[in-house]
Amino acid sequence: MSDLQKLMILIVVVAAGWLLYRLAPVLTPFMASAVLAYLGDPLADRLERRGLSRTLSVVVVFVVMALLGVTFLLVMIPLLQKQAMVLIERIPQGMQWLQERALPYLLALPGLAETTIDLDTVRQAVTAHWQQVGKAASRVLAEVTASGQALFAALAYLLLIPVVTFYLLRDWNALVGHVHALVPRSIEPTVVRLTRECDAVLAQFLRGQLLVMVGLAFIYTTGLWIVGLDSAFLIGILAGMLSFVPYLGFIVGIVLAGFAALIQYGDAMHLLYVVAVFGVGQLVEGFVLSPWLVGDRIGLHPVAVIFAVMAGGQLFGFFGVLLALPVAAVVLVLLRHSHELYLQSSLYTP
Repeated sequence: MSDLQKLMILIVVVAAGWLLYRLAPVLTPFMASAVLAYLGDPLADRLERRGLSRTLSVVVVFVVMALLGVTFLLVMIPLLQKQAMVLIERIPQGMQWLQERALPYLLALPGLAETTIDLDTVRQAVTAHWQQVGKAASRVLAEVTASGQALFAALAYLLLIPVVTFYLLRDWNALVGHVHALVPRSIEPTVVRLTRECDAVLAQFLRGQLLVMVGLAFIYTTGLWIVGLDSAFLIGILAGMLSFVPYLGFIVGIVLAGFAALIQYGDAMHLLYVVAVFGVGQLVEGFVLSPWLVGDRIGLHPVAVIFAVMAGGQLFGFFGVLLALPVAAVVLVLLRHSHELYLQSSLYTP
């Protein structure tokens, strides 16, 4: 490959990256559709191998995915909203518990005897400001609803995702074949090998991580329900869904569940029960779920995971956060290949 060809490739890559950055808001539904199509393609291929046509296989997969999405919207979201409102309404009660029971204990500690903290005033302020926030949110929602342009954009996104997903899923193999045909023949074997490695890592990560998130959500929800928390479903689902970032789901879940347990029961025993639930969840994830479903093929360091998530959110927003780890996994495969080339180059062994 000549220097001119290398320069042209570099220019194309930089231009594509700049274009993706500029079009990030518009690309959101297409990125979501691409992820859904990628997740559904193996099942469609399996149905196709059993004798169904590609279109019929895609219809079956699409209907299953649509039913799961509609079920989530109609059943889980209202339940989550109800439990969230219950938890929010108990915030003043929690402030009162802190003032009447926890604060006297803290003030009895050495060095804090002369400290005065009026949590009743804080509780009243939190209640008043929360009511103001609720009214402001209602006004914003009303204005957004009244804005035809914003409402049209939101509806267009919601309608665009299933349409694009269907067509991508139907033509996935053809699109991959067209891209393969465009690869220069001189580098085709290397590109195919790297693509297969990236596909294996992505498949193992995406599908495995989704199953880990569902498994943790089930463990957390069941455990907190056994403890008796009224908001067990909300906290368990939230902690499970946030577990795609290491320790984030655990930290958020145990803090929310501990706060909810203190508000609801007001004793240390239920707080210990909550700690036990999340401790069991972490043990099951570390020794069963992650090794079995995800494996060690990705090998991303926790610091690299945190950086990837923050960088993805900064560049592409919410879906940048979702796509950060898969992209980082692909980058890791390319870095491993670059490392092999470096060790074999004259730069390393002159």
